Parts: sequence; C-alpha cells; structure tokens
Amino acid sequence: MNRAEKAALQLQAVAVLRMLKETRTYDELSSVTGLPAGDLNRYVNGHVLPGSERAREVVEGVGRDALSSELEARVRFDDEGYVDNSGVVFDQSFLDLVAPVAANSFGFERPDVVLTAATDGITLGAAMARYFDARLAYAKKSKETAVDEFIESRQRLASGIEITYYLPASALSSGQRVLVVDDLIRSGETQELLLDIAEQADTTVTGVFALIGVSDKGLGRARELTDAPVGALTTLD
Repeated sequence: MNRAEKAALQLQAVAVLRMLKETRTYDELSSVTGLPAGDLNRYVNGHVLPGSERAREVVEGVGRDALSSELEARVRFDDEGYVDNSGVVFDQSFLDLVAPVAANSFGFERPDVVLTAATDGITLGAAMARYFDARLAYAKKSKETAVDEFIESRQRLASGIEITYYLPASALSSGQRVLVVDDLIRSGETQELLLDIAEQADTTVTGVFALIGVSDKGLGRARELTDAPVGALTTLD
C-alpha cells in the first residue's frame, strides 16, 4: 500500500466512524467497533487518523455491517412488495461511503469502466467510478438520436414484456475491465443484460455489485453468468 492509498483508507475509516457516531455515544460506538472510546473521540474529531490496519478493520468489517444496517433502515416497501430506495440512491455522501466498503469486502479488481443502467444505478455507479478512478457508462432503454452506433441487449421477460438496453458503442472498448453495478438485484434480468453488453464489447468483467439483493435468486443468476465476484451490500428476503 503506497502513501496515497493508506491516506485514502484512513479517511474512509473516519467517514464511517462519523456516520456511526451520529446516532451513538462514544461508549456505544466502542461496543460496536471494539475500539477504545478515547481513540474514537480523537478519530471522529479529526485530531488523529487511525493506523492503516485499524482503518482496514473499520472499513472492511464494521463499515460493511454498519452501512448494511443503515441501508436497511432507509428502505421502504409498498403493499405490493416494491422497493423504495430513494432514501439511499439520492444520498451521494452515503454512496461515497459504500464504494470503498464494497471494493474491499468483495475484492473487486480495479475496473476501467463502471457499467450500470439508467436511472437509479447512476448515483451508485458514479460513487464506484470515482473511488476506482474509472469512467462511468450507463445503458438506457432508449436510443439517443445523435449516436450512430449502439450495443444492444434484448430480453423477453416471463411476463411476455420485452426490454432492450442500449449503450453507445464508443462507451466500451475491447479488452477493458468492467464492473457492473446497480441499485438493486431482484430477478437478475437487468444484470444479465448489462453482462451481455460487456460480453458483446469483448471486455473483462471484474465483478457485479448491487446495494440491495431483494432475494438470493437474482444474485444466483448473476453468479451463473460470470466467474467474477458477485455481491450485494444487504439482502432482503
């Protein structure tokens, strides 16, 4: 780990601790993290940064559990079981905390491009792209008139409805590494379309990540389609 990477990890750990501190006393935060309350006080208030090993423990361990709990608290379901995650996808500061935790928890290799679907996946995709210093590309269900060439992926759903995603062909190049992300995985159909787009472009998939796995079905479907790591920050059954 070079000096810049160490500093970034330390700052990410502090950001996670500050989020947790918003709803906890230092003693409560100590019981969650296993770190002394006095040290936590100094970290949260910016007097000192945690060491690299302690920072990694916060980001990879406490960070994932804490963000998962926070995510679940923000998600709402309507009477028909549809997910309202607007309290998450509209909060860019929260998503910026998710990116390093997801990267470290699931072992995603650094991509050249983060690929997602419009529209709810864009804010998460932007956070992941910024963390990895990668480009962001997003597929849409309609063509842009000024674009001449597209990569198209089409699928007929069990309901008989056909959906198509379009990505400008210039957005991906052969040999690039691509991380597929989305706000949620329900059936895995959107992820299948995005993976198909990545395959058509002759890219290498480094992983598939979603904030929410509505069930294990969609995650399982994604795992069948790629050998890369697949994961969600939280799974709701």
